[in-house]
This record gives sequence, structure tokens and C-alpha cells, in this order.
Amino acid sequence: MLTLNDLSLRVAGRLLIDHASLFLPEGTKAGLVGRNGTGKTTLFRAITGDLASETGSISLPRNTRIGQVAQEAPGTEDALIEIVMAADTERAALLAEETTASDPARIAEIHIRLADIDAHSAEARAATILAGLGFDDAAQRRPASSFSGGWRMRVALAAVLFSQPDLLLLDEPTNYLDLEGTLWLENYVAKYPHTVLLISHDRDLLNRAVNSIVHLDQQKLTFWRGGYDQFERQRAEQLELQEKSRVKQEAHRKHLQAFVDRFRYKASKARQAQSRIKALERMAPIAALIEDNVRPFSFPEPAKTVASPIVALDGVSVGYRPGSPILKKLTLRIDADDRIALLGANGNGKSTFAKLLSGRLKGETGKITIAPGLKVSIFAQHQLDDLRPEENAYEHVRRLMPEAPEAKVRARVANFGLTTEKMNTPAKDLSGGEKARLLMGLSAFDGPNLFILDEPTNHLDIDSREALMLALNDFPGAVILISHDRHLIEATADRLWLVKDGTVGPFDGDMADYRQIVTGTSGDRREKREADKASKADRRREAAARRAAAEPLAKEIRTTEGLMDRLRKRIDQIEDELANPALYEKDPAKATRLAKERSELGAQLTRNEEKWLEMSAEYEEAVAE
Repeated sequence: MLTLNDLSLRVAGRLLIDHASLFLPEGTKAGLVGRNGTGKTTLFRAITGDLASETGSISLPRNTRIGQVAQEAPGTEDALIEIVMAADTERAALLAEETTASDPARIAEIHIRLADIDAHSAEARAATILAGLGFDDAAQRRPASSFSGGWRMRVALAAVLFSQPDLLLLDEPTNYLDLEGTLWLENYVAKYPHTVLLISHDRDLLNRAVNSIVHLDQQKLTFWRGGYDQFERQRAEQLELQEKSRVKQEAHRKHLQAFVDRFRYKASKARQAQSRIKALERMAPIAALIEDNVRPFSFPEPAKTVASPIVALDGVSVGYRPGSPILKKLTLRIDADDRIALLGANGNGKSTFAKLLSGRLKGETGKITIAPGLKVSIFAQHQLDDLRPEENAYEHVRRLMPEAPEAKVRARVANFGLTTEKMNTPAKDLSGGEKARLLMGLSAFDGPNLFILDEPTNHLDIDSREALMLALNDFPGAVILISHDRHLIEATADRLWLVKDGTVGPFDGDMADYRQIVTGTSGDRREKREADKASKADRRREAAARRAAAEPLAKEIRTTEGLMDRLRKRIDQIEDELANPALYEKDPAKATRLAKERSELGAQLTRNEEKWLEMSAEYEEAVAE
């Protein structure tokens, strides 16, 4: 379907992709992953023809339709449903021609083609997509100009999904979706009938919606089968093997070089020295692992602890206009160590509730009790616009520490996870993730007792999200989290509150329950749990029987592993002896004998490794369900 051959891409003089190749078969659903700034979006631009490659080629079958979300969201007076249906340009052109065509044969062709592309169900299909992305029937009839930019981007996403291109390119589509929209999109992509290439940092989306991962790293593209967790596990194993091989090769190179350095000018050893020089030249070096560790987040501890409950609401109503509350009769309490995630579709009042807790909105009715000395901080993506674009991170923090020495200010900025170079870069030139780090650090600067985070992961890559998860788990205060990242919610939240129907209350279930409710696949979970319980014993008995039948093979695998360990130890001993230059002068016969033994043991180890791999695969197949 999509073939990249020896592709190199350069932007503003910076080489992002260097002689990379990739093949995606038709129907593949692949997640494109890599650190921010490595060139993922640039690759999309090259695939769509908006950027010329420096070397290599990109090939697709003739007449392949490529679709991606428009850069600018629609803001016309057309109804949303009309905008989405217009994205199918063939259908729109045929319908327009149908009204003017006079040739009976051509009219018949138009009707046949409209039937082939299922044109008459277009409105129902468009409405289904819009509903999945959060637009009810009334909203679908409203003009696009009546919606904010974020909601318009959902319309742009709906339009490209409706057009069903042969190659669907999605670049961080969940950045403007809530959790409910993300869950719907996950199901939609998983069932999409054509090829998908998806840039995302949402681990759960990459585990459930795609069947392969394309990793962009060190300017190369690598294809991996399976979801993100499987990719991460396989890559870690590969890197471990690569490092072991590199260390072993380096020891071998040193041994060969030592021999060359000692004997290359001795006539009796010249031939052996030359052969080792050639061996060194032929030995392709194994690349050392490049440390690219993500910098951690660090949130200061509250200067003063406060007693629970830190916030208590009793019959509170809140809204933006007097007499028109968004949330009504809230009776809740938040304790000093709470970790609460807010669930609910956008527009139901999650951000309103966050503003109430942070004091940015006042309750209209009811009573709010705040613990004495409580410090509340809030982080929200829209606050990125509040950063002073011409000032760097150091200058932002200096405003909060006017009397502190420079070293102390810079140390504080470093705790945000910004390097020395980045702390001197104007805010306008920072990446989205770096701006988010700066704003998050500024938000929590004074050590809040209650930290509210509204969609904190939108500009963070997967590794940075993991770092944020660790920081939130280490943070001793209370956390209120609004996020479409289920992995972050499951890893940090102890309680789930649902914002729906004008109120906020505890959600009786976990994220799996909520996912099934949102996607309409809940059914009767109680019956399913009972059935699962009844069948677990049978599965355990079957698994035990399979293991018992495969025990002779398992025993042979263990025996082979023991033999491989002994061979490796003996090889290491021999290599230590051969690495001693004195051996070749004192006892050259022993050196020859050891070299021969090393070669024989190496061949024996290779044979046993191959045997072990075959037996392991056979054993895994035998005991698998």
C-alpha cells in the first residue's frame, strides 16, 4: 500500500529522516511513535506531497485517496451535517450532476455509482460519526461558526472520517477530544476498512486501535507488529541484546588490536597480524545505545499540611450567568490525600467544577467550606496563552523569586524538566511540551495542597506522560485530574467522579466499566463476571494439563539453558586469557589451543541457542490457550 524507499527529509537545514525505508501493506493500522520533534508530522507532509524529499521515494497505488484532518477548522454558516457530507467529493459531484444531466445513459450511470458508494445512507453515516464525536442532533444542525475552535476541529475530523480515504493520516487526533470522543475514535479506527497511519501519544489508543507500530528514532523508521505495549517490550529486549553484543564485540576488537599492535612488525607474526587487521576492518561496529532519557517532573511539597476535608460542598450550585447554573446541588468532600479523576463528556461541566474548586467561579447557592491555609493551583491548556512570549523560562521564574540568587532560580527551572538551553529560550520558541512543562511548574510553584490538572498531556509524548504519572504519584497533596489519557487516570486516580446531567458524583465502577458504557458494549457485566468465574477453574485445569504434557520439553529447555550458561562462562574465561598479550610470548602453543577451543565452543553455543529458540517457541505454542 505505502512504500518509502531510501527516504531522507530535511526541514530548515535539519535532517530529520535519513535514508529510511518502510512498507505498510494495505489494510494496516499503524501507530507512528517517536519523541516530539523527531519528524513524525514532517513525514506526513511528505506522504501528502506537501514536502519534497531530499533522497528516495514515496509510492502509493494509482488513484489512492489520502485523507487527513484539515489544518483550519471550518467556520462557515453551513450546518455541521452538511459540512461532513460535503467531504465526500465524489458523492457531492454526482448529486450536482444528477440535477443537470439530460442523457438517459449518463443518468443511469450516476444512479448506479451513487448506489455503489451507498450515497443514500450518507446523512445517517455522517450523523453517527458526529454523534460519536460529541454532537447531538440539535448541534449537528447548527452552523459551524457557532462553535469554538476545538469543537470545529472535531467537525474537521468527522469530515475526513466520513470521506473514508484509502490512506487515513491522523496526527494527534485526541488532542481536541475528550475521553468519550477518544473511546469512540478508538473503536472507529480499529474497525476502519482501509489503511491508517496514526500519530499519537495515547498508550491505550495505540494498544487497542492499531495492529502495528512504526518507530521513528535516530532518523530511521522501524516496523513492529502488535500494539504499543508489545512494541515497548520487544524493543527493550532488542536493546538489551544489542548492548550485550556491543560489549562483547568491543572486547573482541581490543583483543585483535592488542595482537596487531604487538606483532605487526615482527616478521614471524606479520601474516597473522595482517589477517587480524582485515578482520577489524570487516567488523561492522554495533552502535552504542544513545541515552535519551526524558527529564522528570518535580512538584514542590505543600509548605503546610491541612486537615481533611480540605474542601466540603453542601448543596452548591454554580454557573456563569446568575440563575442559569451549569452544576446544581453539589454535596461532596475532598480529603488531603485524594486522587480524583473527573469523567464526563465535554460540555457537561468538568472545567466549571475545576474553576469552582480553584476559586475562579463563586457558588450561587449552598455552602463551600475551605480548610484554613489551603493552597489550590490549577493547570489548564488554555493558560499556555498566558505565558509571556518574549520572556524565557528563567525570566518567568525570576518574577516569582525576585530576591533569590541566579543559581537558585535556575535550579528551580531545572525542576520543571527544562535543560539549560531551553531555560534561556523565549517562550514563543519552545515546543508545546516544553511550554506545558513551564506552565505546569509555574502553576505548582508555591506547593499547593490541591493541584487541579485539566488535560495536562495534550503536548506531552509517551515518555513525558510516564514522567508526569510518577510525579503525580509522588506528590503528597490532593489531585483533581481531567484527562482523556486513560493510562494516566488508571495509574494515578484512586476515585472516579462522573460529571453528568448537571451534577457531580462518585462513579460506581472502574475505567473498563466506563469504557463499556461509552461505547455501548456494557451488557450485563454481572452475568459476564459469573460466567468468567465459572470458567476460570476449567481454564486453570486445562492449562495445568497442557503444562504437564509439555514438561519433558520444558526439562530439555532447562538443560539446554544450563549448558549455554556453562559454555558462556568458559568462553569468557578463554577470552580473558587470550586478552593477555604475555600469553603469546610465554606459551604460544597454549594461545593457539585456546583460540581453537574458543572457536569450537562458539559454534557449539550457536547451535544450542538455535535449538533453545526452537524448543521455546514449541513450548509456548503447546501451553498457550
